[in-house]
Amino acid sequence: MNALRIITLLLLSVPALAQMQPFSLQEVKLTGGPFKNAQDVDLKYILALNPDKLLAPYLIDAGLPLKAPRYGNWESSGLDGHIGGHYLSALAMMYASTGNAELKKRLDYMVDQLARCQAKNGNGYVGGIPQGKVFWDRIHKGDIDGSSFGLNNTWVPLYNIHKLFAGLRDAYDYAGNKQAKQVLVGLGDWFVELIKPLSDEQIQQVLRTEHGGINETFADLYILTKDKKYLETAQRISHWAILNPLIDKQDKLTGLHANTQIPKVIGFEKIATLTGKTDWSEAAQYFWQNVSQTRSVAFGGNSVREHFNPTTDFSQVIQSNQGPETCNSFNMLRLSKALFLDKNDVSYLDFYERSLYNHILSSQHPEKGGFVYFTPIRPNHYRVYSQPETSMWCCVGSGLENHTKYGELIYSHSDNDLFVNLFIPSTVNWTAKQMKLTQRTEFPYQNESELVVEIAKPQAFSVQIRYPKWAENFDVLVNGKAQSVTGKPASYVAIHRTWKRGDKITVRFKTSTQLEYLPDGSNWAAFVNGPIVLAAKTSTEDIAGLFADDSRMGHETKGKLYPITNAYALVGDPATYLSGLKPVDKLRFSLDSLTLQPFYEVHDARYQMYFQTFSKAAFNEQKARLKQQEAEAVALDANTVDKVNCGEQQPEVDHDYKGEKSDSGYDDEQFWRRTRSFITYQLQNKNRTGKYIDVRALDTIKPDQVRFLINDQPAEILSTDEKRLRLKADGNEVITLKIVAQDGKNSPRFNQIRLITQ
Repeated sequence: MNALRIITLLLLSVPALAQMQPFSLQEVKLTGGPFKNAQDVDLKYILALNPDKLLAPYLIDAGLPLKAPRYGNWESSGLDGHIGGHYLSALAMMYASTGNAELKKRLDYMVDQLARCQAKNGNGYVGGIPQGKVFWDRIHKGDIDGSSFGLNNTWVPLYNIHKLFAGLRDAYDYAGNKQAKQVLVGLGDWFVELIKPLSDEQIQQVLRTEHGGINETFADLYILTKDKKYLETAQRISHWAILNPLIDKQDKLTGLHANTQIPKVIGFEKIATLTGKTDWSEAAQYFWQNVSQTRSVAFGGNSVREHFNPTTDFSQVIQSNQGPETCNSFNMLRLSKALFLDKNDVSYLDFYERSLYNHILSSQHPEKGGFVYFTPIRPNHYRVYSQPETSMWCCVGSGLENHTKYGELIYSHSDNDLFVNLFIPSTVNWTAKQMKLTQRTEFPYQNESELVVEIAKPQAFSVQIRYPKWAENFDVLVNGKAQSVTGKPASYVAIHRTWKRGDKITVRFKTSTQLEYLPDGSNWAAFVNGPIVLAAKTSTEDIAGLFADDSRMGHETKGKLYPITNAYALVGDPATYLSGLKPVDKLRFSLDSLTLQPFYEVHDARYQMYFQTFSKAAFNEQKARLKQQEAEAVALDANTVDKVNCGEQQPEVDHDYKGEKSDSGYDDEQFWRRTRSFITYQLQNKNRTGKYIDVRALDTIKPDQVRFLINDQPAEILSTDEKRLRLKADGNEVITLKIVAQDGKNSPRFNQIRLITQ
């Protein structure tokens, strides 16, 4: 690989700022509706968390006394400190959005405590990573053994510390905390020195492990300080293995851990705006187009079991209880925002709006609070919500942030024009123009919005209102007088005049319900009205674990999978699929015994979002075939006590993977892991009902070439069948399976390990 192709340390001329500019969160206030409710609910969750508990991992690493014990769950099992970084961002953005004084007090306190830790460490470092000083010293010396989520058997340490980088940046950017900038610069200088001895190849080896958007935060450090070393570092820690194919417009994403890639691309785009690297920006656009148009489901989310599925086959997404991950959409919105502001292209807003209403808004319980990790599209399944004292998942961290910044793109501006991008009840204060715009709307329940101008003195400029792609018509009135609309869908309608106090703009449009099929061309479709995805509550039975406990896998549903063949299907001619839908109330529709409503309203229940479509002739044949497949899958699931999908990031983390000289991959649409030394997994044998361990590989398993140990004792092999092998479980509640390669040769590519009852 040609490193010179990627890294150019001489800075190119910085292009002029994009015409489109965001308003600050302080300038935009929500005034009502579901987004304001979500903001208020998130505020309660933020205040329910204890800053001293979140700071504990940092104090432990710095050798300072604790004021409270650290949280459990992911915060005490290897990802210690990651929520603390997210919490800084959430405090800063929620303070900017609301002005709540308690948020600022907590933010200032946390930054001050982090500064104490940094001073105690004495070298600019501050972090909560377990045994952090030992870990980083090994990296500094070039001792690197990395995989997709483990670096020297440490759980995503760069991803972890990136959250602190981003939190400190946000504390300064959104809340004006100058001490945060000082800590951030010190941490950045420490990192620059840390990687200075490493070759480009060694850095790329480190970057094989999930590292968040750490390249973006170094670009931000350059923006804050104008010190070129940070921008040079940002380019140096950009991942070639992802960037190069994107530059060449090659889709190499299938099988990759989805949320690992999206933050990297946000970094590519930011670096491009600072260096003039148009190929990096085009790479980001290509990635966005690929993910948003060919890898995303109707509500905007993507991935199955956290990985990108083949664009030609969404069957696993339909079948899995681990559907799109909320963190993915959190980052896709950040990428969409960056590209919109850079390119002034309204199409980025169409995807942003779809994801905002249907994934982000739906990912928080609207009354009790709590954030969703996986949103399955499997018919008749459900979601799990976090709780403040029990749940410390990645999607809790991004969830804390998601509902603090709804005001970020409702409006934007150029030097002279005001742009109305989203129909959300709110106000915007355009300080430079000494004017305020108030938007009153009940959208999406009413297809109208009213904009009222308050201005110190008459001024001439344009108010540009987004004409959404989904709007079937678009009428604009100023002070009750109809205006000529020359725009078209997915553009802006410009209203230029000399505005005076009290001027009123009324916008009206029509929407209709359409069927939107999965991108793979299969017969699964969702009902979408305008930008709003509709779904039906189907049952409140067997929703075990609805509000998560503190178990390692509390973010996953515990209730059984209902057969897909029992789900409601649309049968007939394609022209009739929509005819069964009958309006009941605002965004309520009956479909036989089902009631469809906005998905973001569906909570505390199993639901159906996607529906199979059949001709009458195909329905019975297809149903019989699927029924047999489903029966086999459901029976296997009922017989399974625990399982590990080898090579998949979260299942391996959940099962305490450890290993040496091991690598993983994705071949023939299956994940795998192999080793030249050893790998271990920890299986949970609930109620000691598991009797056997089935090991499956993509290659022939030869017992004389690989050894199996259960709880450090040689395992009894009960049967072998080329690529499958059965071991006798030992009856303990926790079973550690160790696989040891013989003679330093590669083991088979192990695909799945399953603890079963019979």
